[in-house]
Amino acid sequence: MSDVSFDSKIGTGEAGFGDYFALLKPRVMSLVVFTALVGLLAAPVAVHPMIGFAAILFIAVGAGASGALNMWWDADIDAVMRRTAKRPIPSGKVEPGEALAIGVALSGMSVVMLALAANLLAAFLLAFTIVFYAVVYSMWLKRSTPQNIVIGGAAGAFPPVIGWVCATGTMAVEPWLMFALIFMWTPPHFWALALFMRSDYDDAGVPMLTVTHGRRTTRNHILVYTAILAVLAVGTAFTAIGGPIYLAVAVVMNALFALGAWRIWRRDETMAEADNFAVEKSFFKLSLLYLFLHFGAILAEALLRPWGLGGWA
Repeated sequence: MSDVSFDSKIGTGEAGFGDYFALLKPRVMSLVVFTALVGLLAAPVAVHPMIGFAAILFIAVGAGASGALNMWWDADIDAVMRRTAKRPIPSGKVEPGEALAIGVALSGMSVVMLALAANLLAAFLLAFTIVFYAVVYSMWLKRSTPQNIVIGGAAGAFPPVIGWVCATGTMAVEPWLMFALIFMWTPPHFWALALFMRSDYDDAGVPMLTVTHGRRTTRNHILVYTAILAVLAVGTAFTAIGGPIYLAVAVVMNALFALGAWRIWRRDETMAEADNFAVEKSFFKLSLLYLFLHFGAILAEALLRPWGLGGWA
């Protein structure tokens, strides 16, 4: 953990259920649950509803465990960032040791139970994802390289692969296309946030691209990643998980996303500060809708396929 002091904020309040639940990063967990569910339902193998429910539940628990471990490790820098200062540990609601114990316990439980509910390969992927997020990203990449969010984004991209493997027990190309969508979406999503929250990362000493290379370089990177993402997203329409519904969503959303990236690229810091980074904030909000609609379209194609309406067949 970094040298930023936060001990004075610990233990100043009593934790309630909401504080412990917040420790699991419920908003991140909801994205994990949704993309994992899409991966499970898009697989070409029918899953018993109870098995599917159990699998998604334990994937969600694993995601929550990762969140708790991340908050335990990052409590020092969370205390000095406006966006995170009210989290359970820096606000003094939850002790760091409690967060660590909860994270470790939920990690072990989620992996063992997923192995029992689904299969060993899915459990292995869940364990790998937890370790990757908590150790590789949180403990190493986040504080050591401006490529932290690029490489670390893999952790958030694994849920649809895990969902697919829960259903099939095997690997295939299709879940890795879903992985690639999230992986390439993550950098522009977080770099847009970093553009209007740079002072937070400066204060915490986190080497985000905006801090180490400046906002101009960050804007360039957003444009490049968005262009690559657009090719990948639209191309996915012509694979086994795509179809006309997905194609329509991909064309519209990637046109809007590319326009947003272009508007960000054209700006300088005087323009951005003059309107309080309105364009960057708008792009960040659009990025949330972008991922939801792409995976929603994949889900729609999967649900319609048994009726002969989904996909290109």
